[in-house]
Amino acid sequence: MDESRCNVMLVNDDLFEIDLARRAAESSAGISLTVVEGCDAALNWFGAGAVKTEQMPHLILLDLQLPKLDGLAALRSMRTHAATCNIPIVVFSAQYTHEDVLLSYRAGANSFVAKPADLEQFTEFFREHLEHWMPHCRP
Repeated sequence: MDESRCNVMLVNDDLFEIDLARRAAESSAGISLTVVEGCDAALNWFGAGAVKTEQMPHLILLDLQLPKLDGLAALRSMRTHAATCNIPIVVFSAQYTHEDVLLSYRAGANSFVAKPADLEQFTEFFREHLEHWMPHCRP
């Protein structure tokens, strides 16, 4: 993996949204996207051998509404894990409440945003968040 690329991990289980994110990452030079489908898979990725063979993400995009282990539980766990405690985590959701936002920040989210709905919004989402969280990246 090219170390000059911005490594972004997407934690999401929706195949349509995963496809949008992949297409947005491909159209944004400098982004390497790792997709893990669900919070269990994300936590396993950080605890398993994948960390040794793939670069750690510079930014984690975490869907709040996931089956099994929800985004808040995963966020809390990531903030206590040595490998992820300092990585910026942007939580996003299509439907959320004021309480979801507050709980996300209390659990350690760096940002909480509305989920991008189409390719143009996902591309802009990457651009804005990479500029903010990783200014060395120029997608």
